[in-house]
Amino acid sequence: MTKVAIILSGCGVFDGAEIHESVLTLLYLEQAGAQYQCFAPNVDQYHVINHLTGEEQAQKRNVLEEAARIARDEILDLKELNVDDYDALVLPGGFGAAKNLCDFALKGAHSTLNTDVERVCREFAQQTKPAAYLCIAPAIIAHIYPQGTKATIGHDADTAAAIEAIGAKHVECAVDDIVVDEQAKVISTPAYMLAGSVKEAAAGIEKAINKLVSLS
Repeated sequence: MTKVAIILSGCGVFDGAEIHESVLTLLYLEQAGAQYQCFAPNVDQYHVINHLTGEEQAQKRNVLEEAARIARDEILDLKELNVDDYDALVLPGGFGAAKNLCDFALKGAHSTLNTDVERVCREFAQQTKPAAYLCIAPAIIAHIYPQGTKATIGHDADTAAAIEAIGAKHVECAVDDIVVDEQAKVISTPAYMLAGSVKEAAAGIEKAINKLVSLS
């Protein structure tokens, strides 16, 4: 049975993992007959956003603790992830992927990755184990994989340009489709970079997860 590691970046679209994308990932993995384990870095969020008003809050929250809300407390510190124990990797999107797993949301082409995120993603890539990056998370592909590796965030020109400046080859993609770099075994889909509803996001995520499992 395929064993999949999932890296979450908190809980909530504006400052953590996108909840719909995360739950759909869990659902489609289970439907595909795969096992999964959630992980998150044990670090403070970049900031905390009131999801009702959109305003930044004067408080601190921990990425691992917040991600545990989505994982129903079945989650481990990312430091504990041994890539040899897993067949594939998934990173759902949400701004947390670009604020807590890396600083792409702040620095674009000059961004860097969280140390544990970089280690894990790079080890999956080096072992040519399949990985799926959803929504804005494909920005991380540019940091991890060889120059010219295919990735997509949909068709936002500025974001695509920043990803290409880091080194990936951006491919425009519809919300219900995926981009696959067959050589690197890396999959990406726009999800809520384009989706106007959970149904639209689900279409591409289901394709991405099914492709991931088929490559495992």
